[in-house]
Amino acid sequence: MRVVIGEDEVLLREGLRQLLEADGFEVEAAVGTAVELENEVELHRPDLVITDIRMPPTRTDEGLLAAIRIRKRHPAIAVVVLSQHVQRRYATELLDQNSGGIGYLLKQRIADVTTFTADLRRVAAGGTALDPDVISVLVSRASRANGVVGTLTPRQLEVVGLMAEGRSNAGIASQLHLSEKAVVQHASNIYDALALPVDADDHRRVLAVIRFLSAASSTRRGD
Repeated sequence: MRVVIGEDEVLLREGLRQLLEADGFEVEAAVGTAVELENEVELHRPDLVITDIRMPPTRTDEGLLAAIRIRKRHPAIAVVVLSQHVQRRYATELLDQNSGGIGYLLKQRIADVTTFTADLRRVAAGGTALDPDVISVLVSRASRANGVVGTLTPRQLEVVGLMAEGRSNAGIASQLHLSEKAVVQHASNIYDALALPVDADDHRRVLAVIRFLSAASSTRRGD
C-alpha cells in the first residue's frame, strides 16, 4: 500500500515512516507542510494519506483543509488525520465528506502499533477508523438528531458508534458484554431502521456509519 505522510514534527514524521515501512507500507513521501503534502499527492497518487491537522504556517487547520481538498480532487484516496486533542469542529468538517475511507485518530493511538496499522488498512479499504473520544461526542449528538438516526435506541447508537471505530462484531460484543448473536441482531435492526439495502455486510456497515456520522455532523451545526 502506497502512503504519503504530512507531519511537521520531524521526529514523529520519521517515526511514522519507519513504523509503516516495517509493517509493509510503501512510504512514497513524508513532508512537513500542507503545500508539500498536496504536491506529493498529485505526484504519487497514493492509496492513503496520513496528515496532522495542525500544519505550518499558522499551525491551525492547514492539514485538515489539505485532506479535504485531496478528497474532493481524488475521492478514491483514503485519508487519516491525526490530532493531539479531539477537535469537534475539525471532526465535523472531515466527516462532512460523507463517505468511507476516512479516519480521525488521536496521536496517542500510534503507540499501539498493531491497532494503528490495522486502522490504516481498514480506512484504505474504504472503511472508517474514528478515535473512541471522537465517537463519544458524536454518539451524544446523534441521539439528538432528527430523522431515523434520532430514533435509534441507546444500545443501537452504542453499536453503530463502535462500528464507526472499526470494531468487528466480536469486538463490539466484548466491549458491550453481549453475545455476537445479539450484536448481529442489533446491526440488522440498525440497517432496517436506516433503510439500507441488503448487500454485502461490510458495505452495509460502512453505509450505516456514514448515515450516523452525517446525522451527528448535522446536529453539531445546529447547536
